[in-house]
Amino acid sequence: MEKAEPSQKLYTRMRLWEFPDEYVIEPTDGSPGFCLSISRVDGSIKPIDEVPHCSNLRVPKIRAIFGVVGLLKLLAGSYLLVITERECVGSYLGHPIFKVSSMQVFPCDHSLKNTPVEQKKMEAEFSGLLNVAEQTSGLYFSYDVNITLSAQRLNDLGDESKLLPLWRQADPRFLWNNYMLEILIDSKLDPFLLPVLQGSFNHFQTAIGKDIVDVTLIARRCNRRTGTRMWRRGADSDGFVANFVETEQIVQLNGHTASFVQVRGSIPLLWDQIVDLKYKPKFELVRLEEAPRVVERHILDLRKKYGNVLAVDLVNKHGGEGRLCEKFGNAMQHVVSDDVRYVHFDFHQICGHVHFERLSILYDQIENFLIKNRYFLLNEKGEKVEVQLGVVRTNCIDCLDRTNVTQSMLGRKMLEFQLRRLGIFDADETISSHPNFDESFKILWADHGDDISIQYSGTPALKGDFVRYGHRTVQGILKDGWNALMRYYLNNFRDGTKQDAIDLLQGHFIVSVPRDMTPPAQKGGIEAIASFPVAFLLIMTGFFFAIMSLRRGEFTSVLEVCLSGLSEKKDCLSYFFQF
Repeated sequence: MEKAEPSQKLYTRMRLWEFPDEYVIEPTDGSPGFCLSISRVDGSIKPIDEVPHCSNLRVPKIRAIFGVVGLLKLLAGSYLLVITERECVGSYLGHPIFKVSSMQVFPCDHSLKNTPVEQKKMEAEFSGLLNVAEQTSGLYFSYDVNITLSAQRLNDLGDESKLLPLWRQADPRFLWNNYMLEILIDSKLDPFLLPVLQGSFNHFQTAIGKDIVDVTLIARRCNRRTGTRMWRRGADSDGFVANFVETEQIVQLNGHTASFVQVRGSIPLLWDQIVDLKYKPKFELVRLEEAPRVVERHILDLRKKYGNVLAVDLVNKHGGEGRLCEKFGNAMQHVVSDDVRYVHFDFHQICGHVHFERLSILYDQIENFLIKNRYFLLNEKGEKVEVQLGVVRTNCIDCLDRTNVTQSMLGRKMLEFQLRRLGIFDADETISSHPNFDESFKILWADHGDDISIQYSGTPALKGDFVRYGHRTVQGILKDGWNALMRYYLNNFRDGTKQDAIDLLQGHFIVSVPRDMTPPAQKGGIEAIASFPVAFLLIMTGFFFAIMSLRRGEFTSVLEVCLSGLSEKKDCLSYFFQF
């Protein structure tokens, strides 16, 4: 296996020179190396020894940058994406972790001057999607450690693999800029190849007696079927599912490191929900005859990567969710074995909207799996003491709200196991026994759920008040009503464009010049007349009825009061105007 040379260490600070005919990226962190030139005419790249001479005809703009995200080629031009602002948000196994605060796109599109008018229009539409891409949330990176790998997988890397550039070590599933790095990879520009992860990174420290406990929570979003809530559902024919997220909870104290990994992901069937202005569009199951094969591929992939699998299904037994639940359960019967289990837990039926403590019923059903499959543990000498042998895969419909409440419960139970093992907790001691610890842990998981939800649905998670405070609140229920209505607006009027931008960045849509040079079809129908004022009026109307319902004493569910009838109507207008 090829070893990494010292020169392959990533540049941590750079200077971008904007010449009229080229961009030049110059390392400024003191590392020995070379500069990078990108032509503004055709996007071609080449290493150069130093920044070109400046003259009156070549007066450059200069700005500081902190990483090259990649290069994307459209119809006639190429576009350079760089990190212009960063924020240090903590450390992963002792190495600094940064969050992308600002990302900017620099066009290499001078060749457009000599292209047909129609092609210029098409290029403008595609490049407009990159402006959406600049606002991508939840991007993280490190110059020193591969954050796409869990602590256990990092520990399992061989010595030669650890010497490779970070992009070579990375798990392709969680490398957000995988497609955009391809041109730079082909040119062997390792010091500029910065792996970027989309997800979440949160941590806190707390004292238990004389011991300082450091807890970190990381979310890694998969790029295989990435997208927005209503526009990416279910699985593809290869078994890759929407909103697949690996969540790793790490605790460090007195030299020990313990890690516990969970995953979430959409129900692995071929299904979708076509956006049609209904609050809950109808669930559409596609090619049911392929369901067993798709589920089998998905579970096989999980087994290869994580070992034993426990699939926890939280969806309802009735309605559209019930159909998906039935088909998923039937398909799972073909793969259930000693290494694979399936458990259905009707979250809404058992827990309702306020009694989330009843999740203990679910925990009693799966405790044996958790005890048997353990967690990863290194002692104070860095020696491997325990390994995690399996993973809990949790899903609801969106894999956001019910899923996050459930995963936070499992994370809490596992952290208590680990602290007892390390002698910090007594046999009957819990996180709840320490108010400061308990509060910080709740906030950790609430922020985690909000981050994942914002990336998939556009709003913070519902039911977040239970995760954050341990119980439901009037304010939390009102906030859920508002967020649910905002999801409706975003799903119908904004997420289509966002989905196009995601597909472009991830290489799921390859730009090519059509033979007849016909520009993309203009949006029509409701998309053409949709406007924020109209949608906002509908949202505020729904919110008003939610508040009025609460005043009548119907506390338990704003969402049911405000929106339950919405999915049964032909569209949102008929629902609101029935009053």
